[in-house]
Amino acid sequence: MGVVPAAAQALAVLQYLGTQAQPTAAAAISRDLDLPRSTTYHLLDTLVRAGFVVHVAEERRYALGVAVYELASGYSRQTSLQRLARMPLAVLVDSVGQTAHLVIMHGRDVIYVIEERAAGRPPLITDVGVRLPAHLTASGRAMLARLPRAQVRALYSEPGSFVLRNDLGPRSFGALRQLLVETRRRGFASEDGEVTPEFASVAVAASDRTGYPVAAVAVTFPSAEVDGKGRERLAARVARTAAELSRRLGSPPQPPGKGTPLQGPRMNL
Repeated sequence: MGVVPAAAQALAVLQYLGTQAQPTAAAAISRDLDLPRSTTYHLLDTLVRAGFVVHVAEERRYALGVAVYELASGYSRQTSLQRLARMPLAVLVDSVGQTAHLVIMHGRDVIYVIEERAAGRPPLITDVGVRLPAHLTASGRAMLARLPRAQVRALYSEPGSFVLRNDLGPRSFGALRQLLVETRRRGFASEDGEVTPEFASVAVAASDRTGYPVAAVAVTFPSAEVDGKGRERLAARVARTAAELSRRLGSPPQPPGKGTPLQGPRMNL
């Protein structure tokens, strides 16, 4: 069967937006893809209605929408991702003696797809299949921090987006943005008591070959057991695991520098 032109054009628009660092004007899309302006606007309108593209009205630009996250999450939930991640997570748990998780995004939630429990550690709420608000979890923040601001705003544009569990966590887009800026600066995300009282987590996102954060690796531990320096060392080990998973997913190596994942030696907590 032959190629369906409209479908090919819509896919080309999505692929193009996926390569842009920020929302893009329709005129640029039309020019770079050699599409008529009227066709470009019709395609964008259709994709916006379906949720695959979001229109950033104040900037008159377009970015990938929530439905793209859901497709990426659907891929990530397949056994291929779990198969690639299970051994690195087991090695991580053996090295740090704490429970580790592999987590994916689905809309404004995260879903736990692997729990590798450390010997002697108590069960946690974050069992396989559990969904939690992404903005409260270290793993969710790690993935959100890798997305353009316009895409994060699109996810958290509705009233009531900022639900709380223990009366802790960001209550507005501005507060979430500050958390994500700090996450990018440090190279890892964290939370303390926002999911479960007296427990904390650190996490780092893992990316596929396009740079999309398809998952996050997280370690959860009793808050009182690990001080600030210890959490940085934990985060460094988590970052090494996330980098290994990214490599397995086809992501090119990231050069060292500000905001890149921490690196560190074997842990002694």
